Amino acid sequence: MDVEQMQEFALSLPGAWPDNPWGHDHPVIKVGPGERGKIFAFLGESGVGVKCGADRDVADEWLQRYPGDASAMRYIGRSGWNDLQFRGAIPDDELVAAVEDSYATVVSKLPKKLRPTAEETDQ
Repeated sequence: MDVEQMQEFALSLPGAWPDNPWGHDHPVIKVGPGERGKIFAFLGESGVGVKCGADRDVADEWLQRYPGDASAMRYIGRSGWNDLQFRGAIPDDELVAAVEDSYATVVSKLPKKLRPTAEETDQ
């Protein structure tokens, strides 16, 4: 798995779209319309930042399973966000599952009227 493959996967999720609010080399991936869209994946050259649980205790399971390839994200890690490294001990299918879980968590917190529609889900 690399950043381009992860970006392609993340953008295939219903209602997902790229944004680059800070001018980094890689976009963040959001779900939800425009200004009200919420980030579910922070892409970087060497990994992806995702919401790994409702709180730090749940997210810490990743750190225990993959101590060299998972770390709490700076600034927002206390809220359950982790950085997961590509091409390390974390299998690609678990990276994909982590992005799917982050997406589902973020979508569930959007107001119902802002969640992806059935038409977006069928794409």
